[in-house]
Amino acid sequence: MKIIVPVKQVPEVAEVRVNEETGTLIREGVPSILNPFDEYAVEEAIKLKEAYDGEVTIITMGPPQAKEALWKALAMGADKAVHMTDRAFAGADTWATAYTLAQQIKKMEFDLVICGKQAIDGDTAQVGPELAELLSLPQICYVRNLEVDDGGKHVIAHRETDEGYDIVRARMPVLLTATKGLNEPRLPNIMGIMKAKQKPLEVIDAATLGTPEDEIGLKGSPTTVRKVFPPEKRAGGVKLEDVDAKTAAKQLVEFLAKKGAI
Repeated sequence: MKIIVPVKQVPEVAEVRVNEETGTLIREGVPSILNPFDEYAVEEAIKLKEAYDGEVTIITMGPPQAKEALWKALAMGADKAVHMTDRAFAGADTWATAYTLAQQIKKMEFDLVICGKQAIDGDTAQVGPELAELLSLPQICYVRNLEVDDGGKHVIAHRETDEGYDIVRARMPVLLTATKGLNEPRLPNIMGIMKAKQKPLEVIDAATLGTPEDEIGLKGSPTTVRKVFPPEKRAGGVKLEDVDAKTAAKQLVEFLAKKGAI
């Protein structure tokens, strides 16, 4: 079983800072990590590899430092990695990102593509489904439980919904997006970390990909960002202190009445 896991390196911050002039995230001086939802995807791919004697390839599109995310996935137990890096890829929206990844994945052999459900910096959850469309694959999103049956030809996935979950069966190849609860990602051990940098890591630039530059990066992005800004901070609440329960209840009712809540 051959499995491809697209991943993204994201900023590790509690509060994202935004460049007001360009509308882009400020990444300078901010540590970066492997997107947490992608860790679930990597872990599930490794579990399937161990169960079905497979091969796991990690792929990312990002600047040179994004190889750190690839090394972590390799240290977890993935077999090889592909790093798509070129200034021509910069500024890509979700569509251009999915399109660029798809052009490379089409050249590769695979039975499964497993993505994280979304990246924590953009929170769009669009790249996985867009990638499925571009690869003409069936897709099962928000997977929290996964089984393989029929000799490795089908997957049975529990897919989260607003009402609970659906059980979906699909023939491979198929694209899945992983959500929290699917597994518990392993921590790379010392041996895995040492082996990671010895594993194959292929670097792909725009020329190697062979796709016209007006179809990738900023030029190939149909999305126009008008404005990006962090949400306003919530003001502190009102505390009822040093009063008994009866008095506190009375004060609470009076407060809610003034706000028109009751």
